[in-house]
Amino acid sequence: MGNVVHKLKTQEIKTLMSQITFDTSNLPQGMKARTKYQNTVINIYHSGKVMFQGNNAETVASQLLPDKKTSTNKSTNSKTQTNTSTLAYDFYNCIGSDEAGSGDYFGPLTVCAAYVSKEHVNVLKTLGVDDSKKLNDNKIVELAEQLVTFIPHSLLTLDNVKYNERQRLGWSQVKMKAVLHNEAIKNVTKKINHDELDYIVIDQFAKREVYQHYALSELPFPKKTKFETKGESKSLAIAAASIISRYAFVKHMDHITRQIKMDVPKGASNKVDLFAAKVIQKYGIDQLDAISKKHFKNRDKALTLIYKKYN
Repeated sequence: MGNVVHKLKTQEIKTLMSQITFDTSNLPQGMKARTKYQNTVINIYHSGKVMFQGNNAETVASQLLPDKKTSTNKSTNSKTQTNTSTLAYDFYNCIGSDEAGSGDYFGPLTVCAAYVSKEHVNVLKTLGVDDSKKLNDNKIVELAEQLVTFIPHSLLTLDNVKYNERQRLGWSQVKMKAVLHNEAIKNVTKKINHDELDYIVIDQFAKREVYQHYALSELPFPKKTKFETKGESKSLAIAAASIISRYAFVKHMDHITRQIKMDVPKGASNKVDLFAAKVIQKYGIDQLDAISKKHFKNRDKALTLIYKKYN
C-alpha cells in the first residue's frame, strides 16, 4: 500500500475539499475530514497534514494536488545494521513499546505498543515522529492524534488509584511496566498479520530475564523480541508508541488540573514537593494520594513542609 503525506495551507485544504465530498462528523480527535476516493483513503488533520493511503495514493495525490510534488513512501529492502549490536529496525515490520509517567509523582503510568510496517516508516518521518523527549506537549498531542488513526496500537493506562493498589500488594514499578508492556504487545499482535511481523522491540527498562519473570504471561513471540536502551532513537515503532503513551499521560494530567483547579507540575522535583504540600493544605492527604504515586519520596517531603509550617 502506498502512502503520501503533504502539509497544506488553509486555502489549499479548502480547495481540496471543494473537489470531492468529505466526511466531517464522527471523526477521531485531531482529524478534520476523511473520505475514500478512487480506492484511496484521504485523511485531513487539523495540523494541516493530508495523508493519502492506498495502491493509487500517488496518482490520486497528483490528481487532486497538481501543484505539489509527490513522492511515494517506499521503503528499501536493505537489511543492513546501524552498528554491530543494533538492528536497523526501520527496515522491518516492527511492534514497538514504551511507557510514560514512570518518573512523574503525579499522574498515571501509561504504556503503548504500536505496529509500524516498512511502508509506514517514511510516513512517520514526514509527519515528524521523533523521540518524544525532544517534543513539547503540543507537538505530542498533534502527532498522537494523527498516529492513532492509522497505526495499529494498544494503549493501557494504570491510574493512580490502581497503581497505588498494586504497589501496596508488593508490585514494583518494574513489574507493573512488564505486565502492561506484555499485555499491550499481545493486544497489537491480535490486530496484525503475524506472518508479516519481523520484530518486537521494547524500550528496555529491565533485562530480558527480569522482564520475563515479572510479565505474568509468556512473551508473544520470544524469538522475535528485542530489548533496546534508548529505543526511541533506534526504532520508529518505539518512537510512535512513546508519543501515544506520552499523549495519554498529558491528557490525564490535564484532567487532574481541571479536577483540582490547579496546574499540576510534571516530574518529581522540589517544585513538585511544594505543589504537593499545597494540595494537602487545600484538599487533604487523601486527595493527594488519589492523583499521585504514593510511594514516591515527594509525599514525605510535602508532609515535612506542612509540619515545618505549623510547628
